[in-house]
Amino acid sequence: MKNWQEIEFLIFDLGNVIYDIDYQRTFEKINSRLPENQHHLIKEFMVSPIHFDLETGKSDENTFRNGVRDFFSSDWEDAWIDEVWNSILVDIPQERLELLIELKKKYPLYMLSNTNSIHFKVVEETFKRKLPEGTWPQLFDHMFLSQEMGLRKPDEAIYKEVVKGIGAAPEKCLFFDDLKENLLGANKVGLQTHHIDHPKALINFFQNV
Repeated sequence: MKNWQEIEFLIFDLGNVIYDIDYQRTFEKINSRLPENQHHLIKEFMVSPIHFDLETGKSDENTFRNGVRDFFSSDWEDAWIDEVWNSILVDIPQERLELLIELKKKYPLYMLSNTNSIHFKVVEETFKRKLPEGTWPQLFDHMFLSQEMGLRKPDEAIYKEVVKGIGAAPEKCLFFDDLKENLLGANKVGLQTHHIDHPKALINFFQNV
């Protein structure tokens, strides 16, 4: 980040910035129903069109579930697929929510996330459960979600849409993400960025500015 004094808008990734996620939990559940010689498939699935099409809203939930069954050659139940898919979602630490509530008093807050409709139902329920009543979804001025935008990070196009949607000069926006490639995409369109590289990174950043 170049200059904190310029910042007027804060943009947050969701996974591992606000909401703790753990891919290994999904990997282990999938692998519990697969022979060992197929355990490599889950990592291939995560970068497959089946996943990315759900994440960009190009396919619906039923198409995704059928795609899962086809990809793994397994006749898994819808409910189990959703359970496994959502097991990646761990929780939102309360201290991060309290930080966001305080930041909201000073700045417009935005979310920018590669997400999908199956995950986001759980995400919303978690926010509603853990925030003071009536706080959700007003905590964020707008949520830029890949599933609604038809775009995903780190493509430059999604950051251009975010800047346009906020209506601000990109250098006045600070974007927090846990993946460096997503920050590089944001930098290319002029956003200021900060890498969240450990669980306390967001809290520590605002303690130091």
